[in-house]
Amino acid sequence: MISGTIFDIKRFAIHDGPGVRTTVFFKGCPLNCWACHNPEGQQVGSDLLIRDERCSLCGDCLDMCPRDAISQNGNGIQIDRLRCDLCGACADACLRGALEIAGKSVAVDDVVRQIERDIVYYDESGGGVTFSGGEPLAQPDFLLALLTECKQRDISTVVDTSGYAPLTVVRSIVDLVDLFLYDLKLADSNRHEEFTGVPNGTILENVSWLSEHGSRVTVRLPLIPDVNDDEENLRALGGFLSSLSRPHPIDILPYHRTGVDKYARLGRGYHLSTKQPPSEARVATAAQLLEQAGLNVTVRGEPYVLEQ
Repeated sequence: MISGTIFDIKRFAIHDGPGVRTTVFFKGCPLNCWACHNPEGQQVGSDLLIRDERCSLCGDCLDMCPRDAISQNGNGIQIDRLRCDLCGACADACLRGALEIAGKSVAVDDVVRQIERDIVYYDESGGGVTFSGGEPLAQPDFLLALLTECKQRDISTVVDTSGYAPLTVVRSIVDLVDLFLYDLKLADSNRHEEFTGVPNGTILENVSWLSEHGSRVTVRLPLIPDVNDDEENLRALGGFLSSLSRPHPIDILPYHRTGVDKYARLGRGYHLSTKQPPSEARVATAAQLLEQAGLNVTVRGEPYVLEQ
C-alpha cells in the first residue's frame, strides 16, 4: 500500500483553488524560501513545535522524554534539538497541546477517506481537493496515487507547486490535474537561488511545458517588498509569461506575516523578521506592470482593475 508523509489536512479551505476545498499538505520541499509561511513543511522528516503560551509547566513532558532532551525554567520549556529524536512521547503526554509533532506517514486510502467526507460541499461549490505543501511533486508516487483515486471518484484536483521537479514527474500526473497553482517568484536565476536555495531553470521549463501541453495554470506571485517587487523583476516575469504558448492568469499574493511565529516554535531563525507587508500602492504598481505585459491579473484571488 502506497503511503506518504503529510503535516496537515485542512477542510473547508477557500483560498486554495475554486470552491470549497480540502487541502492536503505534503511534508518536504526542495526549496528553502525565506518567506515560507509553512516552515514545518520544509523538512522531509518530522518536526517538533512548541507553543509556549499553552504550556502550564506541569513537567509531564520532562518525565516522558527518553533522551532527556527537555529542560524547564520559570518561562517555559526548552528542547535540546540535537538530543531530540522526534519520538513524539512528549507531545503525546502534553494535554494542553503545547508540544506538537508535525509530520506523519499516512496511507493513500486513509487520506482519500478524509477527502471523501466533503464531496457534497465540492459538488455544491465547484470545489475539490488541493495537494499543497511543502512540495507535493517531491513525493511523486504518493501524489500520483492520490490523484488517481480522486479522479476515479470524480473529485476535482488542484496541485499547488513550486514547479521544481523533474519533467518526468510533471508528465506522470498532468492529465490527472484540473488546475496547477504555480508559484513564480523571481525571473533572474541567481536572485532566485539566493532567495529560495535553488536556481529557477527547471521551474521555468516546467511551466513552459505545461503551457504547451494545454494545462490549466494559474501563476501565483508572492509579492515581497525589496525581494521581488522591483520593476526589473516584474517586467521580466511579465515578459516571460506573455511569451508562453497560451495565456495564464497571474494572482498576486502580497507578503504577510502569518506563520512567522512558527519559526520560533521550531527553534529556527527567520530571514525576514523585520519585513512588513507591501503597501496597497506597491501592490497596485506591481499589478499595473504585469497588466502592461498583457496578463490577466488578480490580487488575493480578486479581479484587479487598472485605474484610468
